[in-house]
Amino acid sequence: MARASVLIVDDDAVFRAALRRCLEGAGYEVCPVADAESGLALLEQRPFDLVLTDLRMPGVGGIELVRRIKAVDADIVCIVVTGFGSTERSIEALEAGAFWFVDKSYDRIAAFSSLIQKGLEYRQLQTSNRRLQRQLEVKYGLDNIIGESDALKVTLRVVRKVAESDATVLVLGESGVGKELVARAVHYNSRRAGQPFVTINCGAIPEELLESELFGHVRGAFTGAVRERVGRFRSADGGTLFLDEIGDMSPSLQVKLLRVLQEREFEPVGSSHTESVDVRIIAATNQDLAQLIRERRFREDLYFRLSVVPIEVPPLRERREDIPLLVDHYLRELKRHHPGVEGITQGALKRLCEHDWPGNVRELVGTLERMVVLLGSGWLDERDVGLLGRAGEPPLPRVHLPAEGVDFTALVDAFETDLIRQALETTGWNKNQAAHLLDLKRTTLVEKIRAKGILPPDHAASGDSDESTRRAAPTES
Repeated sequence: MARASVLIVDDDAVFRAALRRCLEGAGYEVCPVADAESGLALLEQRPFDLVLTDLRMPGVGGIELVRRIKAVDADIVCIVVTGFGSTERSIEALEAGAFWFVDKSYDRIAAFSSLIQKGLEYRQLQTSNRRLQRQLEVKYGLDNIIGESDALKVTLRVVRKVAESDATVLVLGESGVGKELVARAVHYNSRRAGQPFVTINCGAIPEELLESELFGHVRGAFTGAVRERVGRFRSADGGTLFLDEIGDMSPSLQVKLLRVLQEREFEPVGSSHTESVDVRIIAATNQDLAQLIRERRFREDLYFRLSVVPIEVPPLRERREDIPLLVDHYLRELKRHHPGVEGITQGALKRLCEHDWPGNVRELVGTLERMVVLLGSGWLDERDVGLLGRAGEPPLPRVHLPAEGVDFTALVDAFETDLIRQALETTGWNKNQAAHLLDLKRTTLVEKIRAKGILPPDHAASGDSDESTRRAAPTES
């Protein structure tokens, strides 16, 4: 493993030599120079992990050297050493980008090794954070929102435009369409990409706790508030706050949110101190806000503040041409944990494309995961798709009551028997999979099969097979 490299810039030859011996003894690669110009020239020739510089030197001083180094490579850790320290100079050094400001002392040279170790750990942490940030930007980039349909392209055009601004965004769409994914795409393609993206589900937190979650609270603000807490607005300062399910927010909190949007100020619960924040707001809902406004459950003025740029995310049934692309993407992800699954047949894919997907992409992903888990290995075919309705069909047939009435018990029994038989035929008489399709316990299904006397077509040759067999790849006809 390569040794960490340290550049020492100090015009004191005795201190420079003593520090070099100490750091080389600790295992570092050390290059000492007597002035800032020599240090900058060496930095142009090769990289260093850390620079330790004197404050006062002829020509360029230590603080100016730190500024120049940071302008070239922000990852280099700089430590300023001086025998003429002051609070003002310490602050100036830190503002220039120094990691630490330390007094020069021959008696404490041995302590420099641990200080440099802390600086290098800080550098490693910063490097890891930047790498994770780049990964997030790639993961939530516009290229990773899967689909080529015209409906989705319209949405992505709006995302690209709004990402260039700081405008408040309202993301609209049914449950499961990917509203948070769109919100993240706006954030990670904006100038705030390097700052926090903080989320909160307004419908998942009780009203009495939501205010504290949003704005924070001071100690003693209410029973149980034993310590101060920072809210989501403060955590998102400089970045983006994503308010999911905004339609579930109470009217009293809507008033306080409106003030933050107008003034960029708020008070933590139990405090009279006003705090300012620089936060971009992206809100989302699957509810009809216009209807909520008519019912006086949502403030019209807040709606106008939130919907500066509305983004409509189309449901999956309106972009069926994207389903094969989504299936391919998520199957590749699932196959990482289920390498025995080889792919999906055209017949099964056709069934998936014909379904209306009321749960949208979330439902599609869940269906694929269920299919893969239950199959285990081989090719996903129409039997694995299960009982999905076709486009435009209701999930269950509507029964019309004749004028003369019906035998209710017999009709329900016949309907139940037909559903069980369909599930068994769809799964190749695999009772585990059939029970899953019907959302029944296997023991319950087996009892019903026995009670109704339901038998496979070839009863003599059939057995109680609950293990999926490996299916051969489909052949082209």
